[in-house]
Amino acid sequence: MPGMSSGLAPGNSTIVSAFQSALLHQAVVVVALLVLLAIAWSVLKSVQLRSALDSAGGSAGPTASVPGAAFASAGERAVPGDARAGGPMTGREISTDPEPAGRRLLRISFGLLWVFDGILQGQSSMPLGMTTRVIEPTASASPGWVQHVANFGATIWSDHPIAASSASVWIQLGIGLWLLVAPRGNWSRAAGVVSVGWGLVVWVFGEVFGGLFSPGVSWMFGAPGAVLFYCLAGALLVVDEHRWSTGQIGRLLLRGVGLFFVAMAVVQALPGRGFWQGRLAGVPSSGTLAAMTKTMAATPQPHYVSSWLSSFGSFTSEHGFAVNLFVVIALAALGLGLASRRPLVLRWAVAASVVLCLADWVLVEDLGFFGGTGTDPNSMIPLLVLILTGYVGVTRATERGEVLSPELELPVNLEPDLGWVSEPEAPVVPRTWRERVRARPVYVFRVMAALSAVAVVLLGGAPMALASLNGQADPIVYRALDGTPSRLDVVAPGFVLHDGAGDVVSLVNLRGKVVVLVFLDPVATEGSPVLAQELRRTASLLSVDRGRVEFVGVVANPLYRSSDALEAFDQVEGLDSLPNWIYLSGQARRLAEVWKSYRVVTHVGAAGSMVAINYQAFVIDAAGNERFVFDDNPGSGSAAFEASFAAALATSVRQVLAAR
Repeated sequence: MPGMSSGLAPGNSTIVSAFQSALLHQAVVVVALLVLLAIAWSVLKSVQLRSALDSAGGSAGPTASVPGAAFASAGERAVPGDARAGGPMTGREISTDPEPAGRRLLRISFGLLWVFDGILQGQSSMPLGMTTRVIEPTASASPGWVQHVANFGATIWSDHPIAASSASVWIQLGIGLWLLVAPRGNWSRAAGVVSVGWGLVVWVFGEVFGGLFSPGVSWMFGAPGAVLFYCLAGALLVVDEHRWSTGQIGRLLLRGVGLFFVAMAVVQALPGRGFWQGRLAGVPSSGTLAAMTKTMAATPQPHYVSSWLSSFGSFTSEHGFAVNLFVVIALAALGLGLASRRPLVLRWAVAASVVLCLADWVLVEDLGFFGGTGTDPNSMIPLLVLILTGYVGVTRATERGEVLSPELELPVNLEPDLGWVSEPEAPVVPRTWRERVRARPVYVFRVMAALSAVAVVLLGGAPMALASLNGQADPIVYRALDGTPSRLDVVAPGFVLHDGAGDVVSLVNLRGKVVVLVFLDPVATEGSPVLAQELRRTASLLSVDRGRVEFVGVVANPLYRSSDALEAFDQVEGLDSLPNWIYLSGQARRLAEVWKSYRVVTHVGAAGSMVAINYQAFVIDAAGNERFVFDDNPGSGSAAFEASFAAALATSVRQVLAAR
């Protein structure tokens, strides 16, 4: 598919080395942030100790009378009106309740998952393997409009493989750390919002809408896309904590997963999708599920894991109908159980869901992260976290002094609300920054840690945003395929030829301009047309310097060198629209001399059937000296390579112009 491939193997040493170097340089920034946080923690602990000693000695500052002001721990929650939110503080605005257990489980689990995914993005095959091994297989089997959307993101990745892959590492690590260090308040909700936003980007462009529009979509294979569960988790973290404390979020979450299971059971049961195939006429049938497991077994991974998949694939080939029947019944039953209002049924449904999801994670999804381009542990682990979050959210609401009605609906309080500290008189509010630091040092540290996590996200997000807005491909793609252009400083061989109008043109006549010299076959159907488009792209990048640059082509076919052939080539390839382009020809003897002097080799096949050329591009300065020589490989035929070659050529021309 266009935009999906750069024509390079994922293990290309040039790309891998550049990727690792970029990560190393960016890691220095992250380490510096960690060092600053460690210093800040030491300072804040010293401030807290000094404040405690002052209070013990009877010299408490103006904040000593603030109820709960000194505890500033993970259980502290900023609410509207709190001094930490910038507004006045009243006696009923400091919560000593811990973070609801369900929310804490969700936040920490998905924080760790984001960190793990960020680490997976750092695999050396990601810059080049992401588009060809992850995006393209799903996009190629999807409708045209889905391919168009996927190709937009794939083109950005292929044109900027280093910036895009390193950005994904730091964005996901940053989001994970942000969730881990910000347990309450606006910072935590902001982390949820960012995880939703980035998750949707990954779901659309990285997972190609979770494969929902490709054939064979199934819950067993990861539908509707693992990252969509990350988005749901981020959205739940934005919800007001009171809804978590009452068990309302847990109940809704379990019902939502139950409904999802029932819907997936219906999809799994649809005929004609290859899931009901088993042993037919005494011959094992390779249905959709068996084919999937055998494909996953071929992924590079530990032998014992691949043997499990191979065994399950063979079993499915023999008993595909029974396996699918079990999955359909299990999904439907678990869906109804998760939506049940009976505690015992719910408990068993949760336990059975854990077993089924783990079995599918191992035997079908193959743990999700093997093969060198695995971007996450696939969908079963985040789905399990959501199920357990819902269950903990419901059951722990009871432990907090609330009891659920028989229908497991809204909780009924049996105790007065003791989670709010109230005083008959309004406490003294810390006004200055120093007073706030002394009163809540841990809270201040968490704010600083959250800001550091935001900085890590921006460390990846800023280059990614710039790359998406930059239509000029990274020259490293060209260098990875054809090597770094040769830098020279020798006199360019002269030539005297004529253009299509019959006017004589020599290299001496072009003195004062930077010349980009190429050799093209006007009747070629592969290499020369591609090089022509690369020249057009280069010319567009150098449009502001048009008056100081001349693009010169010399015919490279001894049989077809007439002005008519050259003019037809210019019209077909759009070169006639470039005001600073000339295509030169001449007598066969003179052309042969020019080819030899510029080390251009042409080979004519039997009866003139084909002309082979070693494609090169020369950058000649205004004084007539060769400064750069590009070995081009237009046969690679990828948009990423063409754009990268044009960017590299334009960069070299600018360097020559700047040296004048």
